Amino acid sequence: MEMKKLPVRRGDKVLVLSGKDKGKKGKVIATFPRLGRVKVEGLNIIKKHAKPTRRVPQGGIREMEAEFPASRVLPICPSCNRPTRVAKKTLPDNSRVRACRKCGESLDK
Repeated sequence: MEMKKLPVRRGDKVLVLSGKDKGKKGKVIATFPRLGRVKVEGLNIIKKHAKPTRRVPQGGIREMEAEFPASRVLPICPSCNRPTRVAKKTLPDNSRVRACRKCGESLDK
């Protein structure tokens, strides 16, 4: 399976573009480049039925975040606070960073 370059990284604040959570913002908690999917904190909540185990003797129905396609989210620029597509910018020391297409500031810390 081929690895896809994702426009978002763990820790980025993102805006959801479509689906049941359209328009909501959240923080990326996990990325899955092989699948082209991301998991966002507090969004795309599913219910998982868990059997009682030794670790979780209670069992029952757990609510957890499910991943969804990375194409459904846009990173939010920390400086201009707007959702933006990602541009690549080369710095004077020849390192490459992700940049905001609207204001040009770096998205990487």
